[in-house]
Order: sequence, then structure tokens, then C-alpha cells
Amino acid sequence: QVQLVESGGGLVQPGGSLRLSCAASGIIFRLYLMNWYRQAPGKQRELVASISTNYVDSVKGRFTISRDNAKNTVYLQMNSLKPEDTAVYYCNASRPIIGGTENYWGQGTQVTVSS
Repeated sequence: QVQLVESGGGLVQPGGSLRLSCAASGIIFRLYLMNWYRQAPGKQRELVASISTNYVDSVKGRFTISRDNAKNTVYLQMNSLKPEDTAVYYCNASRPIIGGTENYWGQGTQVTVSS
């Protein structure tokens, strides 16, 4: 059974930092491209950061994605947080397979940036 378990979300003031973690089990972690998505209320889910070092423009220079294959964990370091970063953040593991893409999702962790 595949599980992606996010942690590290919470309430933080503008300008603050958080580090999200996503622990994976049930997959050969190193074979998967790991990504972080987010979904704000009333908005579509968007890709925030990919382990292939792609970032959405709004977080470039503030967020850093990294992985530890020995721990089957991917991280998202978020600095200089802004109220517009408020969203549920989801961990995603993906890899190409014949005929498409295999995707797994975590349950999400809430990040709220507010004074």
C-alpha cells in the first residue's frame, strides 16, 4: 500500500518560514519524481515545486525542494512566506509508465500565513 504522509504545516506570520516533509512508503522512492502542489480556497491545484528544480514563479527564490532517498522523504523549505502562500500543500510522487503516468498523492497539510 502506497502512502505519502505530509507534515510540518501550520500557522505562521508573514515573513516567517516553515519546512514541509513528505514521507513515502510502499514505493521505490528513488524511481519517482517528487513534487509539491498547493490548492488555495476557490482555486485550482497548482504545481509549486518539482524535484527537477522547477518552481512556479511566485515562489522562486523563497521555496526550496529537496529529497533524501535514504529516508524516502521529500522536503519543501518555505521562507519569506506571504499571505498568498496560504493553501493546502500536497505531496505528489509520479513516474512515467506505459500508456501514461503513475501518480500518488498525500492527504495534504494546511499552511496558513497570517498576522
